[in-house]
Amino acid sequence: MRFVNKKPNMNKELFGVTDGKAVGTYTEHRFKEFLNKNFELDNGNAARGIDLPAPKINTDIKATSIKQPQSSSTFKDAKQKIYGLGYNLLVFVYEKTDNHENETAVLYFKSCSFISKERTADYTTTFRLIEMVEDGANEEDVIAYLNDKNIPADDITLTKIAKQILENTPKLGYLTISNALQWRLQYGRVVALSAKAEGITKIIDKVNA
Repeated sequence: MRFVNKKPNMNKELFGVTDGKAVGTYTEHRFKEFLNKNFELDNGNAARGIDLPAPKINTDIKATSIKQPQSSSTFKDAKQKIYGLGYNLLVFVYEKTDNHENETAVLYFKSCSFISKERTADYTTTFRLIEMVEDGANEEDVIAYLNDKNIPADDITLTKIAKQILENTPKLGYLTISNALQWRLQYGRVVALSAKAEGITKIIDKVNA
């Protein structure tokens, strides 16, 4: 599938809307409508909480403003910050302006990226853990670092995670993930990424053009 972004998307429904979540939800729904209209989709188990949960797709759709490219994601376990969310992301980043002359909103998509599930972990955390493993860190070193990063888990769980990290080094993630009742995902690093990176596909990139 190829996305063409020749002209902005104009509509009256979003005119005057300042709630970024409402604009993002509208965009996500419109894209899903497009997919359902043009393709036969196996919607899989919707209880998984992602937009396209079929095993072969396993992708959540996110739409966010270029002003602060971020969204939330359901917290399942602490390892998501280290080994990824467990599903792929398709992230649309838009710039919205209102045309008061004809009372329409203009959506211009500045970026659209596909992020494979293996790259949906936290950048800073995975970068340092990879360094630590390469430098010969032991289990106590890793546990201390996880505590310093306030990884939301008890001591027993942190010990299990540390053992796993030493046995299976995480891959470098490209998100910034903040701890909360829900994960807060920030996409600034992906949007700004100009070089090729394994697991990241830039479908639209007007930021680095």
